[in-house]
Amino acid sequence: MNTMCECELADAAATERAGAALSVWMQRGSGGLIYLCGDLGAGKTTLARGLLRALGVSGPIRSPSYTLIEPYTVGGRTVLHLDLYRLRDADEIEGLGLRDYPLTQCWWLVEWPEHGDGYLPPADLRITLQAEGAGRILRAQGRAGADLSSLRAEMGAAVRIASK
Repeated sequence: MNTMCECELADAAATERAGAALSVWMQRGSGGLIYLCGDLGAGKTTLARGLLRALGVSGPIRSPSYTLIEPYTVGGRTVLHLDLYRLRDADEIEGLGLRDYPLTQCWWLVEWPEHGDGYLPPADLRITLQAEGAGRILRAQGRAGADLSSLRAEMGAAVRIASK
């Protein structure tokens, strides 16, 4: 079973295409949790923007850095984009109202998930973005038993898959 996927992203446009590829993979399920990891400026919000555009969000897509959470409803499905960078304490997650958005029916995209350690459930997919030269490397890891073959195929069609 293929639980890993890695690809090279040359620029912001490639990062948005990777987000669009991720949206195709997401449509196989009714909900779940995706961690978006990486340093400041790594492209987490750009990836989320590409994903949300591909799902059909037509209005502004803002980074939830100040609001902490931005909900989107597209095609009868709810996607929450969370940015936990500004949390001072993981206890603050309780105040976000996430219980109103069960993972069986909604998708959560969580930037800076380490700020929610102990409160967030385990991710279905963990995506790490890392600067490499002028571009980025995207690494996706599914939880144990997850098969990322379809995600790898979608990513391969959208961006260059790293040969490893």
